[in-house]
Amino acid sequence: VRSMPATARTSQFLMYWPVCSSNSQIDERPDHPRCPEPAAASIQLGMTSNDGTSATIAERVRKLLAMAERTTNPAEADAFSAKAAELIARHRLTPEVLRPPDPGQLALREVVIGRGAYVRARLALLVAVATPHGGFVTFRSTDVGTVATVCGHRSDLDAIAVLYTSLLAQMSARAAQQHRATGAATQRWRRSFMFGFAHQIEEMLRRAHANAGADASSDDLLPALRARDAAVREFASHELGPIVTARRAAPVGADAVRSGRAAANDVDIGRSRLGGRRAIGS
Repeated sequence: VRSMPATARTSQFLMYWPVCSSNSQIDERPDHPRCPEPAAASIQLGMTSNDGTSATIAERVRKLLAMAERTTNPAEADAFSAKAAELIARHRLTPEVLRPPDPGQLALREVVIGRGAYVRARLALLVAVATPHGGFVTFRSTDVGTVATVCGHRSDLDAIAVLYTSLLAQMSARAAQQHRATGAATQRWRRSFMFGFAHQIEEMLRRAHANAGADASSDDLLPALRARDAAVREFASHELGPIVTARRAAPVGADAVRSGRAAANDVDIGRSRLGGRRAIGS
């Protein structure tokens, strides 16, 4: 895996500070006067590397060839194959580049979190999903707003992308339904609601992973998990350079956090979509 582009190193990588931890402050102070709807962030599923363009084109070629194999229409198959061949020739892609990536390989994925009052709350959800899956999240400020970088094994990153994308849409929809007497109070409530939602999701995922590993011997499992986490952290430090702890997020409201936690218990997504595993929290 190659390093991230030099342009990505222009700002410092920060490690997220959990806002709903036992050391966090909780109050009901209002936020900004405007109250925008909670917006969804965008996740970029391609690898970040010095040769990011080639990696993206190679992924397109693999998808085109897969569609050519699946379709029963000869004309469509020819069209997909021809487009794939055109991309291979135009970008001079080698067999090594076109080879499917190893799911156990360490890699980086970027998630554009954006701007606004709910950036830290969306980031909290990404951390809540990534951490139980062995992912390590950092973030930095860019010209497009806050961008998070998730480090982990490719197979874990795929699971993180699927879960985060779905849970983010559900969290944003539920938060948008929350209203209070003023715009400032509504914004403050929604932000705290989203933090509570994210915190509950992390607890549910941790329980699900603990239950999945209950049959394995702890003497064998724990050292393997620690080694896996250490490898991810070491890879992140090597690829991203110095990583510092971010400043603490603004305090959250206890009642809204509890409301968000309750809403997370009813989310309609399960691990059953990922390899037939049990639903989240079941």
